[in-house]
Amino acid sequence: MDSVKLLTNCITLLFFMWATIACAPGPQAQKVPPAAAPVPSGAAASPIAAAAAYVIGPGDTLQIFVWRNPELSATVPVRPDGKISTPLVEDMVAVGKTPSQLARDVEKVLAEYVKSPQVNVIVTQPLSAFSQVKVIGQVVKPQSLPYHEGMTVLDALLTVGGLGPYAAGNRAKVVRTEGGRQIQIDINLGKIIDKGDMTQNLKLQPGDVIVVPETRF
Repeated sequence: MDSVKLLTNCITLLFFMWATIACAPGPQAQKVPPAAAPVPSGAAASPIAAAAAYVIGPGDTLQIFVWRNPELSATVPVRPDGKISTPLVEDMVAVGKTPSQLARDVEKVLAEYVKSPQVNVIVTQPLSAFSQVKVIGQVVKPQSLPYHEGMTVLDALLTVGGLGPYAAGNRAKVVRTEGGRQIQIDINLGKIIDKGDMTQNLKLQPGDVIVVPETRF
């Protein structure tokens, strides 16, 4: 009888131990934070490019830099015929091209003599009319202004000091050359200055001339 009771107690104890282990909470799963997205090699927050698509014109001075070939590098003017000459590159048309376009054209010629040439073109003296906007007439300081991408009539007007005391701003105009012929675009500077009317704030192009006539008495 005692042995039966002892067996029963052992079975009860084993069952209790099994139940305790089965109901015990397991180890908590650790929360793994999501992995950060990999950053591409060399990637960085690049600033918005503001570089203008500059167009080379007669009178500009260019620095032609040929990587690892200083004897082929040169600083040259753009001749009145629109061409330049550098070592191994004779009479190449530069007018109407951007510096990058001209650099690629120089590379093509130099490739006949140099293995994989790398050329940079820098405009050191932008003196061409293609790179300027002129403001003439009844303004405080009539002058030629260096053109930059996104330049507007208001930008030019502020740079020359505003309208003169006898200016007829409502009869101003922009003279522009398109397709070999001149066109005139009427603008009302009074609306820009007095009323903030930005519909009159024309976006300029290289070579534009802003004309502000004198008022009629």
